Amino acid sequence: MTYSYFPGCTLKNKALDLDIYARKSAEALGFTLEEIPEWQCCGGEYPMAKDEIASKLSSVRALANARDSGHDLVTLCSACYNVLKQVNNDVATDENVAFKVNNYLKQDEIEYHGEAKVVHYLEILRDVVGWDKVKAAVKKPFTGKKIGAYYGCLLLRPGKVLQLDDPENPQIIEDFIKAIGGTPVIYGQRNECCGAYTMFEDESIPKNRTKKILSNAEDMGADFLVTSCPLCRYNLIKNKGDSKLDVIYFTELLAEALGLKEEK
Repeated sequence: MTYSYFPGCTLKNKALDLDIYARKSAEALGFTLEEIPEWQCCGGEYPMAKDEIASKLSSVRALANARDSGHDLVTLCSACYNVLKQVNNDVATDENVAFKVNNYLKQDEIEYHGEAKVVHYLEILRDVVGWDKVKAAVKKPFTGKKIGAYYGCLLLRPGKVLQLDDPENPQIIEDFIKAIGGTPVIYGQRNECCGAYTMFEDESIPKNRTKKILSNAEDMGADFLVTSCPLCRYNLIKNKGDSKLDVIYFTELLAEALGLKEEK
């Protein structure tokens, strides 16, 4: 099965290895990521600029490309997933937004009304591949490792639009951890915001939020954390202070479990 793939800025620059891990793992599990040509930043400021139409246009172009290709649109990044899915919902349900977006895109001969389906890579593992098949493909299980899932806020909220999992009691990353042979660690801060969006406004906010998250995970016995948000990963590592916990991206863990990490 082939998916239109939106990598996002981070995974094509400083975190290129995480993109490679995702592609290798996808092929091993029976699906292909077909990168959208000439994609642009999704407009990551969407949560702070909901009424700004221009910031939605790059997402709409990617969505329209996926629709025209006949594929679902997949991304690995929680922030890209959040923006793409919210923009798709806006265009599909808000006539005013759809009118303005399509008025902008007339010059590109694009008309779009929310026809594409946006999915996260984790949803493919859960709903298409299936956790049993993932588990069967594992060659190097994380046996004995206690792993804390860090969801953050962008993967789950707003729950009525994203509909990926229960925003208050999610399970998808815990199920991923089980599939690769690890033991999930449940801790209270796993779906709380890390404060990354506030780092330029007040550096004390992400530092305090990171300390609470990592301390809570450590207290509950986690050996390390896994996340699907590059921004959360960067923020948690940057502000980890004296915490001994590492924060690892889920595609890196998946590739290692499948025995593919050395092939990057």
